Amino acid sequence: MTTHHRVDPEQLRSRYWFDNPEHPGTTALCIERYLNYGLTLDELTGGKPIIGICQSGSDLTPCNRHHIELVKRVKDGIRAAGGVPFEFPMHPIHENVRRPTAALDRNLAYLGLVEVLHGYPLDGVVLTTGCDKTTPAALMAAATVNIPAIVLSGGPMLNGWRDKERVGSGTIIWELRKRLAAGDIDYAEFLARATDSAPSVGHCNTMGTASTMNSMAEALGMSLPGSAMIPAPYKARAMVAYQTGERIVEMVWEDLRPSDILTREAFENAIVTCSALGGSSNAPIHVNAIARHAGVELTNDDWQRLGHEIPLLANVMPAGAGGVPAVMSELLTAGKLHGEVLTVNGRRLADNLAGRGIEDPEVICRYAEPLVEHAGFLNLKGNLFDSALMKTSVISREFRERFLSDPADPEAFESRVVVFDGSEDYHARIDDPALGIDARTVLVMRGAGPVGHPGGAEVVNMQPPEALIRAGTESLPCLGDGRQSGTSGSPSILNAAPEAATGGGLALLEDGDRLRIDLGRREVRLLIDDAELAARRERLEARGGYRYPDHQTPWQEIQRTLVEPLDRGMTLEPATKYRDVARRSPPRDNH
Repeated sequence: MTTHHRVDPEQLRSRYWFDNPEHPGTTALCIERYLNYGLTLDELTGGKPIIGICQSGSDLTPCNRHHIELVKRVKDGIRAAGGVPFEFPMHPIHENVRRPTAALDRNLAYLGLVEVLHGYPLDGVVLTTGCDKTTPAALMAAATVNIPAIVLSGGPMLNGWRDKERVGSGTIIWELRKRLAAGDIDYAEFLARATDSAPSVGHCNTMGTASTMNSMAEALGMSLPGSAMIPAPYKARAMVAYQTGERIVEMVWEDLRPSDILTREAFENAIVTCSALGGSSNAPIHVNAIARHAGVELTNDDWQRLGHEIPLLANVMPAGAGGVPAVMSELLTAGKLHGEVLTVNGRRLADNLAGRGIEDPEVICRYAEPLVEHAGFLNLKGNLFDSALMKTSVISREFRERFLSDPADPEAFESRVVVFDGSEDYHARIDDPALGIDARTVLVMRGAGPVGHPGGAEVVNMQPPEALIRAGTESLPCLGDGRQSGTSGSPSILNAAPEAATGGGLALLEDGDRLRIDLGRREVRLLIDDAELAARRERLEARGGYRYPDHQTPWQEIQRTLVEPLDRGMTLEPATKYRDVARRSPPRDNH
């Protein structure tokens, strides 16, 4: 158990607002309006912790909407433990619907949450998460402000079914797009089968970014053990909500903060666990961002160094998933985790994992008998970019045989490229026969990064032209400076940084260029000489650089001005210097 000192009621942060005899006028102003809906003076001044509940559920965020009801149990737990709950809204983030991309909202939600946690009388906070970006936004803010914080995931949906076929959210849509393009189904059946994948409340039931990031919250030690993957409709989800409410009050008295949990060792545990789960290609972006706000410099080289050798243990679409404690227990036994790290329940990780074995080896494999031997990410470099990620657990046997099985050149291939400037250009031209796209072509998507799109769009996993799909070629190698949905099983090279919009080498590519992609050397190279590459850059600069769409809103301009590359977490450049602000810089009086 934690050995943190016990906080006295006089040391509660909320006393600065609600019980400050040195400033009676300001104290009165802080208190009086909170009484107008029935709170008592004793609740605010009687030495009880004030616990915020960051409500991410709304009608605009269907993956998290059940938190509207779920937090009632959180409040019950807070009250039972002697705290006073204060629920407040989080900026909505819905991955599927938000245009131009929900990635714009992650940093905006982070900023808003930092201001709430810093400027309001909260002693601790429960962070309700679910949909992709809600989890990193919440953890980034918790790391910045550094008051006691705990994550409560809303949980995944139940499995979807179409007759006897299991249907996974997101993943099925990428498959149905191919069936629609091939003429096997019509538009009405496309929509009907897609909706079969969402049979209940909750976030994606596949190991997309939502399940990945909520698993990462548990792997980091920021949510109660075993809580990440409880299905949203299960009674155990409401039970853990109650326990989370109880625990955050105890954390306040123990003064257990994110800085005690979000250590270098905890982030290394997250990388290893992500690989074993077959986690989303968005995980490095978000985990790197959380780490930077926690003061830990994590790079994509760390993801390759620590994670690529880790085998895939969990057998759930698109590449893996499963109960987080069982997977982590197997990893700990194999000597791949730091067992001494602290978690939100005040116990060491190793203590939490004791007795958490594998129950079904067909779903979660033994470390010595994995689904895939090396399941982590490769960090590719070359003359076009400094960093780009490839998720190796989704390289299919067919793809490997077609591109990576030349005995004279193993794990490598050379191909001609066709280049698209944003998703609109791709949709407009992909079926143009004049492009000459064949079964060996590499499709390149640029202008899709944090600045170019803006926000970093999930558009790199491009399907081939309809004519190729009808002929039996259902996937092509893809490369881009944008992202890819975590529910997609495409073996793309993505998150290329720097992006075209900021001078990255993808801006220099031309249709018909040839690339050499060498996974053994971790390298992607444009096969032209240095003089021609330099001449292209001169011509690009003479044209004023790579052109991308104008800002559409004030926030788009602000984000584009301040945002860092995907390999650095797509954080806001000035924001990462602010740490532990609740203690280092208490908010000034407002009167």
